[in-house]
Amino acid sequence: MTDRVERFLLKGAPVRGEIVSLDESWREVVARHELPPAVRDRLGELSAASLLLAATLKFDGAMVVQIHGDGPVSLFVVECLTDGSYRATVKLRDEHGPIAHDASLASLVNAQDGGRFVVTLDPRGESPNRQPWQGIVPFDGNSVAEMRERYMQQSEQLPTRLWLAADERRAVGLLLQRLPGEGGTGAADDEDGWNRMQRLAETITPEELLGLAPAKVLERLFWQEALHAFDGRGVHFACNCSRDKVVGMLKMLGREEVDGILAERGSVEVRCDYCNELWRFDPVDCGVVFAQAGDLAPGTATHH
Repeated sequence: MTDRVERFLLKGAPVRGEIVSLDESWREVVARHELPPAVRDRLGELSAASLLLAATLKFDGAMVVQIHGDGPVSLFVVECLTDGSYRATVKLRDEHGPIAHDASLASLVNAQDGGRFVVTLDPRGESPNRQPWQGIVPFDGNSVAEMRERYMQQSEQLPTRLWLAADERRAVGLLLQRLPGEGGTGAADDEDGWNRMQRLAETITPEELLGLAPAKVLERLFWQEALHAFDGRGVHFACNCSRDKVVGMLKMLGREEVDGILAERGSVEVRCDYCNELWRFDPVDCGVVFAQAGDLAPGTATHH
C-alpha cells in the first residue's frame, strides 16, 4: 500500500471516481499529535476527503479546509497543495471532557449548532487575475462524508458521494461524482448508471476500506463494470514551517513585545500546530533577530 490518489472513469455510466490511500503520511500526522481516537479518526477522514477534492484543482496553489466547532473540538484544519503535499491539525478546547471512542463529527464540532465549514482556494504563483476564494457554510451533516457531499452539491451542483474511513494506521477515501450529462441523450440510462454505482459503493465497509489496497477495493465493488483507470499521483505529509518564518513573526511582534516575553519567561517559544516542531529563541537569539532588522536588540537601552 502507498500514499496515492487514483482517478478512474466508469464506462457506460456518467460517473467519475477517485480513491485515496494515506499510509506513511497519515502515520506521520498521527505521531505528531496526541489525540483522542474519535478526533484522530475524524481528522483522518477529513484529510482523505480534502485530498480527493484537491486532486481536481486546475491551478497551482493550495486548498485549505477548516471546520470551526463549538463542541470539544474548536477547529479541524487540512491544507492540501497541488504538488500532492498536505498537513493537518486539530485544536481541542481546554475544558473538554472525555470524548467517546465512537463520537461523531457533529458531536465534536456542532454541539450547539454553531459549527461552520470553510473552504479556501489560494492560488500561488498565478497571474494577478486569479484571486483567493473562500466559501463559508453552516455545518450540515453528521459525518465528514455527509458534510462534504452536501457542500459539493451546493457549490458545484454535481451529485457527489464519499465513503471514508480512518484509524491509527490508515486513512482512506472513495469518491464518486456524477458527470454533467449532454442534454437529450440517454437521460434515463444515465440516471440508472449513477444510481447503480452508488448502490455498489454502498456495500463497502469501513473495515474493507482500511484493509484492502485501493485496486482491490475497486475490484471488489466494480468487477462487473467497465472501469478505465487514469494516472494517479503520490501524496505526502509536508510542513512549511521554518525558523525564518518564526523570525518574521517576531519582527512583526516588535522589540517591546518580545522584550516583555523574555522578561517574563526567559525565552520565546513557538510550536507549530501542524508538525509540533518547537522553535526556541533565547535573549541572544532575539538580539540577533532585531539587530538584523536594523532595530535595537531586546533589553538594549537608548542614551540621550
